[in-house]
Amino acid sequence: MTTVHLVDTDVNNLLSICNALEMAGADLRICRTPAELDDAERIVLPGVGAYRDCIGGLRNGGFVPILNNLVLEKRLPIIGICVGMQMMARRSLEMGEYEGLGWFEADVVRLTPVSSDGSPLRVPQIGWNSTSYRAGEPLFAGLPPEPDLYYVHSYHLQCDDAADVAATCEYGMAVTASVRKGNIAATQFHPEKSQDFGLRILENFLRWKP
Repeated sequence: MTTVHLVDTDVNNLLSICNALEMAGADLRICRTPAELDDAERIVLPGVGAYRDCIGGLRNGGFVPILNNLVLEKRLPIIGICVGMQMMARRSLEMGEYEGLGWFEADVVRLTPVSSDGSPLRVPQIGWNSTSYRAGEPLFAGLPPEPDLYYVHSYHLQCDDAADVAATCEYGMAVTASVRKGNIAATQFHPEKSQDFGLRILENFLRWKP
């Protein structure tokens, strides 16, 4: 089994992601203190709810220095999910302006989708959406060309460098669905809620050797 360390800052709903990771074959370690990450081999960074609370939980819990060391210096594989992905940006503009981890040159901005007749679409985007990914992306190996994946979000990453965008979906606009740079990967959709396709993405993460 592949050992996975999952960061828990007490602002996440972890039941679904923990169950999905274990179904994918992970030997799961839930880390509530930075010291519990010391022997990490690969990391999951989840996040649900308000960006301010999620990034505040990381900072107040003392996780940022060790995450920077493990991810940027030791280059361990990591996947961020939902707000976990958004925290990897340089800043968020959700209900104010908040500094992120800065692993991607990107801003977290509100969705502004419009329908074909020009009328605004509902925000948040909630539900299944077909997702297009870049050829050769390791997390999407073995999936059909446009798998349906499950989304619940009002904000997404607006990346400076298009090369960082691994997948997109259409919701009245192009939405950043996944990003990847070196050993750092993330998804705006919820693989733990995306049934067989999501489980395959988690299995791919467990096998990934960037």
